[in-house]
Amino acid sequence: MMTVERLQKVIAARGLASRRQAEVMIVQGRVKVNGILVTELGTKVDPLTDEIQVDGKLLSARKEPLYLLLYKPIGYVTTMSDPQHRPIVSDLLTGIDTRLYPVGRLDINSSGLLFCTNDGELAHRMMHPRYKLTKYYRVTVTGRISEADLKHLREGVDLDDGFSKPEQVTIKKFTATTTELEIVLLEGRNRQVRRMLAAVNYSVQKLVRTQIGFLRLGSLLKGKYRFLQPREVTRLRRLVGLS
Repeated sequence: MMTVERLQKVIAARGLASRRQAEVMIVQGRVKVNGILVTELGTKVDPLTDEIQVDGKLLSARKEPLYLLLYKPIGYVTTMSDPQHRPIVSDLLTGIDTRLYPVGRLDINSSGLLFCTNDGELAHRMMHPRYKLTKYYRVTVTGRISEADLKHLREGVDLDDGFSKPEQVTIKKFTATTTELEIVLLEGRNRQVRRMLAAVNYSVQKLVRTQIGFLRLGSLLKGKYRFLQPREVTRLRRLVGLS
């Protein structure tokens, strides 16, 4: 019996791109199925028998899924290529010949935990707000944050792309000139933590993402990566509704 799946899901499952990126490819007219151009999202295909081409290249068979955690240092951009020729996070994935994609981003001036995979379906779900995957950030700001500003931050702030309310904000340490905070978010908007703090008039000196869901930096060194243990993969997939 023929088993059909959405085209963007099949592309993501083959490790070529995330599901969202696959949707963009389809709409841009870069995908053909059995030689016929497809631009409609939701088109269903048989992954076993249909021939799928992206940018004129035949989509290879599904690759073994890989899951790893990378400690991104400052100075690297969270992309797989960069027109400005800056260092990219894939430069750090030495010894891996499978194309992996980072789930979410950290800006070039931030460091910390990145989850990378070629499992497009898992990546899509991890970024979807429905599954409420928490992200933890350790942030150092200039100045001693006041109680009023802390209350404002906890209650949420208005940003250019909408209201932003953290799940939790905790003061970890004061010095004479700085405040160290832990901020927990469910969302992952562009430079969200920095913009939230700017909204209450604090500039960020240092920002490190320390945790995604139950996955922690732990003893991982900057610029290094480790593969997830099978039990971690199972737990993560269950968290986002995958068996």
